[in-house]
Amino acid sequence: MIPLQAIRSLLVIIGLVVSGWPFTSTNGQDHARAVWKTTRVLDAPEAHQAAAATDRFIFAIASKSIAKYDRATGERLATSTGEAQHLNSGFLYEGKLFCAHSNYPQTPERSEIKVLDVETMRLSTFKDFGNYGGSLTWAVRHADHWWCNFARYGTDNSQTFLVEFDDQWRELRRWTYPSQVIGQIGVMSLSGGVWKDGSLLVTDHDHPMLYQVALPSEGGELKYLQTHTAPFTGQGIALDPATGGLVGIHRAKRQILFAEREPQ
Repeated sequence: MIPLQAIRSLLVIIGLVVSGWPFTSTNGQDHARAVWKTTRVLDAPEAHQAAAATDRFIFAIASKSIAKYDRATGERLATSTGEAQHLNSGFLYEGKLFCAHSNYPQTPERSEIKVLDVETMRLSTFKDFGNYGGSLTWAVRHADHWWCNFARYGTDNSQTFLVEFDDQWRELRRWTYPSQVIGQIGVMSLSGGVWKDGSLLVTDHDHPMLYQVALPSEGGELKYLQTHTAPFTGQGIALDPATGGLVGIHRAKRQILFAEREPQ
């Protein structure tokens, strides 16, 4: 017979787990969620796919165009020219804005990186991948290489993959995402990603979450670290050089959001 006190202790433990009480997993990661809070909001009709920022300007990315705003005043300064069909997240590098671009939802899938000259606001093609096996949703520069995410959707979204390219666009490595991420995103896929403090923060299509993953020591699947609560409703995110935080969007409200992580 199990002692009554042992049964009571077991019930307490079960209650804590069910209620979401923080605990540490076997891989040492704290399951208490990190939280990102909004610090500024900017209304922008073009805030449909992503946002990016410099110390002086804010960029609102829509499917077919990009708008440049004055960071200090919030005034819209210019809109891009040049053809685009489905722009996704943007990444600022060497004074230009590099945007993932695809022909989604058409098939066969074709992916490109578009580049915006932020002075002339002319949008052109930087890299054409053709059909690479998925729709390019984000591309960033890190550790002297390009890191590109090719999304798959529906029942195939577990096949979404991240590729590391060298400067000659030779594929070096690729990874899929862990079930702890794929299991939370429904039938859509991953829309944004940035390197921050040695790991990746990635977003999905419409949930207010950041999924933190890292490169594995071996194997072809990224390592899950934890899930963060964030004000962005999915879509593309970018680093904010002025605050050290992040910039993203609230798609339904057509807003650009600035966020910083709360101390834990």
